[in-house]
Amino acid sequence: MMNPSKTSNTQTVTLPIAGMTCASCVKRVEKALLRVPGVSSAEVNLATEVASVNGSTEMTLPLLRAAVEAAGYSLPEQNLSLQISGMTCASCVGRVERALLKMPGVLSAEVNLATETASVRMLSSTVEPQTLIAAIAKAGYEARLGDVEGAASAPKPDWQHSGWPVLIAALLSAPLVLPMAGMLLGKHWMLNGYWQLALTLPVQFWLGARFYKAGWAALRAGSGNMDLLVALGTSAAFALSVYELWLRGPHSMQLYFESAAVVITLVLLGKWLEARAKRQTTEAIRALKKLQPDTARVRREGKEEELPLGQLRLADEVVVRPGERIPVDGEVLEGASHVDESLITGESLAVAKAPHDKVVGGAVNGEGLLLLRVTALGAESTLSRIVRMVESAQAKKAPIQRLVDQVSAVFVPVVILLALATLLGWGFFAQGNWEQALLNAVAVLVIACPCALGLATPTAIMAGTGVAARHGILIKDAEALELAAKLDIVAFDKTGTLTVGKPQLLALHAAPGVDEDQLLSWAAAVQAGSEHPLAHAVAEAAGARHLSVPKALDMQAVAGRGVTANLSGQDLTPMALRLGSSRYMQELGIALLALQPQADALQAQGRTVSWLADVSTTPRLLGLLAFGDNLKPTAAAAVQALHQMGIRCVMLSGDNRGSAALVGQQLGIDDVRAEVLPEDKARIVAELKAGGGGDGNGGGAQRVAMVGDGINDAPALAAADVGLAMSTGTDVAMAAAGITLMHGDPALVAQAIDLSRRTVAKIRQNLFWAFAYNVVGIPLAAFGYLNPVIAGAAMALSSVSVVSNALLLKRWRAKA
Repeated sequence: MMNPSKTSNTQTVTLPIAGMTCASCVKRVEKALLRVPGVSSAEVNLATEVASVNGSTEMTLPLLRAAVEAAGYSLPEQNLSLQISGMTCASCVGRVERALLKMPGVLSAEVNLATETASVRMLSSTVEPQTLIAAIAKAGYEARLGDVEGAASAPKPDWQHSGWPVLIAALLSAPLVLPMAGMLLGKHWMLNGYWQLALTLPVQFWLGARFYKAGWAALRAGSGNMDLLVALGTSAAFALSVYELWLRGPHSMQLYFESAAVVITLVLLGKWLEARAKRQTTEAIRALKKLQPDTARVRREGKEEELPLGQLRLADEVVVRPGERIPVDGEVLEGASHVDESLITGESLAVAKAPHDKVVGGAVNGEGLLLLRVTALGAESTLSRIVRMVESAQAKKAPIQRLVDQVSAVFVPVVILLALATLLGWGFFAQGNWEQALLNAVAVLVIACPCALGLATPTAIMAGTGVAARHGILIKDAEALELAAKLDIVAFDKTGTLTVGKPQLLALHAAPGVDEDQLLSWAAAVQAGSEHPLAHAVAEAAGARHLSVPKALDMQAVAGRGVTANLSGQDLTPMALRLGSSRYMQELGIALLALQPQADALQAQGRTVSWLADVSTTPRLLGLLAFGDNLKPTAAAAVQALHQMGIRCVMLSGDNRGSAALVGQQLGIDDVRAEVLPEDKARIVAELKAGGGGDGNGGGAQRVAMVGDGINDAPALAAADVGLAMSTGTDVAMAAAGITLMHGDPALVAQAIDLSRRTVAKIRQNLFWAFAYNVVGIPLAAFGYLNPVIAGAAMALSSVSVVSNALLLKRWRAKA
């Protein structure tokens, strides 16, 4: 824990240390810490893996952490989610964040007003969750540990957040407002002043008590928020009315009780509408969570029984009847059916499933009876990972939010100063009309609300990520969402991304003196046991010919080039086989002239050519194998859609230039990079980002997205501004990407970018209106053009309009 004891000039810091194994590690860490400026002593305990550091205030956590990491060790971290209640505006967000960041060991804190959650990253074992909750309580808010499933569950209804306070406030305020309507008709319906006071009291101090509590908490913390502005404004109007009632009696025409009561009623109405709208932004997450059934029909020892999901084990056999929802991720053991995965992957058509196919928990079984083997449970299931990813994106802040945070930090103090200036200006320079001066100052306090500023960004992000999830697009964080809207170039990996990823052996040419069947059996032997798509194609072709495949030894992959293996045995001549690309053959010194014409012809047709050679004695060519992979049906349309959006398309392929160029021509790719080694993909992405687009135009820095699905795509996905991974690929690729496409359709790339652009546009619209509203409204109120009632209505409308504008994203539909 940081600062357990601290004087004006000294402090003690306790740090968790990971990676120490012996006494020499202890000494090394101590020496590293002692070199940090301001450190006077450092003691490291190997048993507890904790370092206690004493020194002056000059030593900081970042300096201590850098020293430990430079010594080869690390400070373990943990993430914590907290549910926050009582926040009303962007100023509240800033105050909670500051309270958390003051706590020892807290590295970062992000608070989301829309979801009412805090994501805290801190050093392990340095601060207890209850300490963080206490710090938030001291700042004037309530907190509790986040739900296990996340923070997007439906809020629990209570009286405070129901419509009852709004209804009661409206009924009590109506008699105060009706006389204003009567005046327009020439009628005198004004109530006795004491009746006005009686109707206003419960609105001001019972229904409006929440504003006093939150405003006082903010004031004690040395800050301000929307509640403080409302409390100050309505209290001033109420106090002026009580003064006038005492001074001039119950029949005075200078009473402003309706201003106080109606403003509170309108603010309560605005908050209630805002809460309803905010709940709609989390609908997508709640819908996903409801997909998974509570129980499953398990077959154990030949008997079927209904069990809660918590009692299931990996490899259990689960029976799913026609029309039922699949309870868990699994592999089909028996049966055939069509499965509707639309709510999970966005794929509108039901998918045929047969033995050995994978199914996703939450999908709906069609017409057949299925027997599944459980492959993932709980937090590791596809549905849980989707929910976590979307919740994570909704909890994070977009870079554009930083400007809002800076404005919100000074917003309330500036507004109070402007209200004070309005009061004094009207009081001293407008014939000393202090009543009008106070009303104008109240209008300034009431109309200025940081709520719209605080909600502008998170509500749009929540709506956008929720809609994306429904369409099979999972956005990991808000930064990826914002960057995707600014893309200039999309780089595609070819195999498995633009093509089906299941190549077939289409041609076989043996060198003179070599039999074709013998060539195929050798090629199958070299690749036996390999998971490479080309290896599967060779194995299938050998199996179709019913060939006997010899057993190979010392099989080894040569990255980006091919594979090696040795053949030996009683009936076999020892051979050192090499299977791979033209580049690999050239490096081995293999002469390819005998089959080069056939290879050129096949490559011109877009085929991928692999060569087989024996290097046991004199290197000699044995033959070539040609493979073809079908393009995905939507690949050409996906590239065309990106072109229509003004985005250039680049294709990265390990294939020969002829094969890659033909595919690029068929799809309309702008820039084809062929014969690319896996380790070169990240370098090419970096070149594209620097403006080396290969189009001859040069240019400045570009925003680049990388689309891939394999392990070898992971470095490029991480190097790109935005990585998009196909969920049909590897977990490594999905971990490195900022956006995951839930089914292998390249058309989703354009859809993801379009939705990102729409979401960022909504954020900008919201921020424009939130800023413009305050820039226009505050001066109008200060110059006396808005009375407090109109100002209160405008303030309530601002928050509701921002959230409602964000909800328009729910109407987004993918272009055909």
